[in-house]
Amino acid sequence: MLQMKTHYPDATRVEPSNRHTLAVVVDNEPGVLARIAGLFSGRGYNIESLTVTETEHEAHISRITIVTTGTDSIIQQIKSQLERLVPVHRVVDLTMTGETVERELCLVKVVGKGDHRVEAMRLASAFGARTLDATLTSFVYELTGTTDEVERFIKLMTAVGLVEVSRTGVAAMARGAQGIM
Repeated sequence: MLQMKTHYPDATRVEPSNRHTLAVVVDNEPGVLARIAGLFSGRGYNIESLTVTETEHEAHISRITIVTTGTDSIIQQIKSQLERLVPVHRVVDLTMTGETVERELCLVKVVGKGDHRVEAMRLASAFGARTLDATLTSFVYELTGTTDEVERFIKLMTAVGLVEVSRTGVAAMARGAQGIM
């Protein structure tokens, strides 16, 4: 059977965009984080969350946890480009390794009196948040949880007097006995 040619172009294939958590093991030296951030910004990729710290003091090795969103082909391109950087030892896509444990810490300042103050204390208790500071007019709460839990907590606290938020970003690790080092 003959196919008819039309004036219309073929339909473009739309790939779904997914959230990925990448663990990047690097040498702990000046400029490494700037090079990685530059790789993302130079190609128009967004970093949704970024955490970094030295994990092996003797070997001067750091672990960078990056949360980003993209199509499968873009994520593969990001991983390939990260692996080519000289101070990078290993790139692991934790999203692809199976189940992961992800946590984020946030500090939330709430100002209020009367019913708003009581409601803030009730919500903090329901979420398991710790009170770090309390005055006659304000509270500072600490909450550790998944990004979704932190987002829900912040959204609810907005209604009772939220004035400031500080977040650490995602720290993540694959479940099971296998490490990435």
